[in-house]
Amino acid sequence: MEVAQLIALVAGSAAIAGAARRGPVPAPLLLVAAGLVASYLPGVPEYELDPHIVLPLLLPPLLYTAAVDSSYLDLRANIRPVALLSVGYVLFATLAVGYAAHLLVPDLSLTAALVLGAVIAPPDAVAATAIARKLGLPHRITTILQGESLVNDATAITAYKVALAAVVGESAGWTGGIVEFLVASVGGVGVGLLLMVPLHWLRTHLREPLLQNTLSLLIPFVAYAAAERVHASGVLAVVVVALYLGHRSWQVDFATRLQEAAVWKMVAFILESVVFALIGLQLPVVLAGLGEYEGLTALWSALVVFVAVVVARFVWVFPATFLPRALSARIRAREPDTTWKAPLIVGWAGMRGVVSLAIAFSIPMTVDEAAGGGPFPSRNLILFLTFTTVIATLVVQGLTLPPLIRALRLPSRDPQAETLAEAQAQNEASQVAEARLEELLADERNALPQPLEQRLRTVLERRRNAVWERLGEGNPLTGESADDTYRRLSGEMIAAEREVFVELRDARRIDDEMMRVLLRRLDLEEAAAYRERGD
Repeated sequence: MEVAQLIALVAGSAAIAGAARRGPVPAPLLLVAAGLVASYLPGVPEYELDPHIVLPLLLPPLLYTAAVDSSYLDLRANIRPVALLSVGYVLFATLAVGYAAHLLVPDLSLTAALVLGAVIAPPDAVAATAIARKLGLPHRITTILQGESLVNDATAITAYKVALAAVVGESAGWTGGIVEFLVASVGGVGVGLLLMVPLHWLRTHLREPLLQNTLSLLIPFVAYAAAERVHASGVLAVVVVALYLGHRSWQVDFATRLQEAAVWKMVAFILESVVFALIGLQLPVVLAGLGEYEGLTALWSALVVFVAVVVARFVWVFPATFLPRALSARIRAREPDTTWKAPLIVGWAGMRGVVSLAIAFSIPMTVDEAAGGGPFPSRNLILFLTFTTVIATLVVQGLTLPPLIRALRLPSRDPQAETLAEAQAQNEASQVAEARLEELLADERNALPQPLEQRLRTVLERRRNAVWERLGEGNPLTGESADDTYRRLSGEMIAAEREVFVELRDARRIDDEMMRVLLRRLDLEEAAAYRERGD
C-alpha cells in the first residue's frame, strides 16, 4: 500500500466516522457501507487485507485500549458468563457452524468447513458495545459483551490453527488439538503475568510523561510479540497486561494519565475507523477469487452460513444463561436475577468483524504433500462466506439492534442515581482531603499566607460542590444547572483572556513562547472545569 493510499484511507475513514457521530447510524455500519460503495468507484485502489498487518499490528492496540478501559472488578464479577461466551461459545460455534456448512454448502469438506467455523466464530463487540453505550444498556450486559470481545479472538485463532492443521496434514488428532489450545491459553496468560509487573514498574518510575506514553504505545506490541514468540496466545497476553495496568493506572502520575487518555482515544478512533472501512473495501478482492462459486449457489451458501451463525449463538446463549442458575444455588445467590430479554440482546449482538476476515485471508494457498498437495480446498469459498457473514451480521444485526433494545424497554442506567453516587464518593474523598490539609497546616514548615491557604480550601469546596450542583434545579430561563452556568461563564472569561494574550503577542509586547505558557495555563484551567463534569 502506497503512502498516498494509506493517507486517503485514514482521512476518509476518520471523516466518515466523525460524520456518523452526528447521525443515527452507528459509525461501524456507516464505514462498512462507505467501503462497499467506494470499492467500485473509479480511481479507488484495491485495498487487500493483509493478515500479517492486521493481526500483529492492528489487533494488539485495539485489544489494549479496550482492556485498559474495562473494569477488572466487573469482569471478575461476571467471569462465568464471559468465559462461557468467549471460550465455550466460540468452540461450540466452530463445531456447529462448521458441521452445518459441511451439510448444506455444496463441495465443502468437513475439515474445510471447520476452518470456516473457526474463522467466523468470534463476534466483534466494537459495534455492539458502541450501540449499548449510546442507548444506555444495563451495565452488566455491556460488561459481558466487552469481556467476550477481549478473549474470544484468542479462542478462535487457536481453534483455527487446530482446524487448519487437519487440512494441511499437520494434525495430531483431537488430543493434540486440545493440548495446543491449552498451551496457547495458559502460555498467553503466563506471558501476560510475567510482563505486567515489570511494565507497571517502568511506568511508575519513568518521570518523563513523553517516555511513559511512548512505553504505553509499545506495550501491546511487546506483549503480543513475546507471547507469539513462544507459540502462546498474543491476544491473552495483551489482555492480561492491559487489565492489570488499567486497574493500577491511578499509581501513574497525573500528566501521564491525561496525555495517555488523549493519545489512546485518538489511536482507537483511527484504528477502528480504518478497520471497518477495510471490511467494505474487500468486496472486489473477495469476488475476484470466487470463480466457479458465482451465482445462486454462492448466495445460497452465504444465506445458510449466516443463518447458522445467528441460530448457533441463540442455541448457546439461552441455555448458558439459565441452565447454570437452575442447577446451582450458589450462582443464583451470587449473580443478579435476569429475564429472557438480556440473553436475547446478547444473542443478537453477535456481529462479526475484521479479525474474522484477517484470519480468512491468512489461510494458505496450498496444502502439504502429506495431505495430498494442491490448492487449499475451497479457500476462495471460505473467504467469500466469511466476508458475506461479516457484512450480513453488521448490517442486519447492527441496524436492528437499536430498535430491538428500545422495543424491549430494558431498565437503563439512571443518570440521577449515578450522579448521586458520584457526589457521595466525592464528598467522602473531600472530607479525607480536608482532614489531611488541616494536619499539614498544623506543621509550621507548611505555613502559608492566608490568601493561599484560603485558595486551597476554596478549590476543595468547589470540587465537593460541583457534583451536587448538577442535581440542583435548573435555571428557569436557560434550563442550565448552576454548574453548567458556572462552566459557561468561566469559559467566556477564559476566551476573553485568550484574545488579550494573542493581541499582546501580535503587538510584540510578549513573545510567542510567553504566550504559549499563558495559553497553556488557561487551557488547563478550562480543562479542569470540564473534567469536573466528567467530560
